[in-house]
Amino acid sequence: MGKPCIICVAITGSVPTKADNPAVPVTVEEQVESTHAAFEAGATIAHCHVRDDEAKPTSDPQRFARLMEGIKKHCPGMIVQLSTGGRSGAGRERGGMLPLCPDMASLSVGSNNFPTRVYENPPDLVDWLAFEMRSHEVKPEIEAFDLSHIHKAVEMNRDGRIPGRLYVQFVMGVKNAMPADKDVFDYYVKTMERLAPEADWCAAGIGRHQIEVNEWAIAAGGHTRTGLEDNIRLDRDTLAPSNAALVKRTVELCEKYDRPVATWEQARDILDLKPVAA
Repeated sequence: MGKPCIICVAITGSVPTKADNPAVPVTVEEQVESTHAAFEAGATIAHCHVRDDEAKPTSDPQRFARLMEGIKKHCPGMIVQLSTGGRSGAGRERGGMLPLCPDMASLSVGSNNFPTRVYENPPDLVDWLAFEMRSHEVKPEIEAFDLSHIHKAVEMNRDGRIPGRLYVQFVMGVKNAMPADKDVFDYYVKTMERLAPEADWCAAGIGRHQIEVNEWAIAAGGHTRTGLEDNIRLDRDTLAPSNAALVKRTVELCEKYDRPVATWEQARDILDLKPVAA
């Protein structure tokens, strides 16, 4: 058997709506229920955004706190990873939930184009978010939308701004950013092995690329991410009925490549996370 594969489920994001797919969970209660089903299916990391009463993305710490409380209650041991992404706020507002001390938080260490705008991550904001994560003992998950982001993450790891073993996620298939290209993916893996051989890495594909990037990552020995934030379909013609359905599809790929699905205990050990509070 190969090494255990950590499955992250990105439960809602800030873009898909119920008009796109009725299965997209929007309220905190819906998100907790959907996360629980995904946890039961094999996901051990929940990548979390929250939305306001009008279903618009927000960085409201109170909503994040309610979501964390619900996940901890119904999915004991599951790793909670909060998003500091730019769709939900601006500037330091994006890190306003970090004092809640989640297990992990996303960290983009450079800027890039998105479908209709620039995803801005200026150096001073990156350094501030990294400082806040260190202060609250939150493990960063580096979201690499470009090769330069991998190099920057390694630099920050070496100089102590990102302590501990590095965890990098390749995000592929965002329009106007890095395409889902197998040669690029292979080079990303080689770059990680060359610059940070002790690091762990994960990969996420956007839209129709989700399943192929899942397969590339699992076959190459990495970890992977699925979920309705990134993709609302099982195939071109079929809407995904739930986050759990996308997780189950990923579990089937793990079986295909003889990769056991990591338990939450194994995932916490692999990522060097703090113990679950009693």
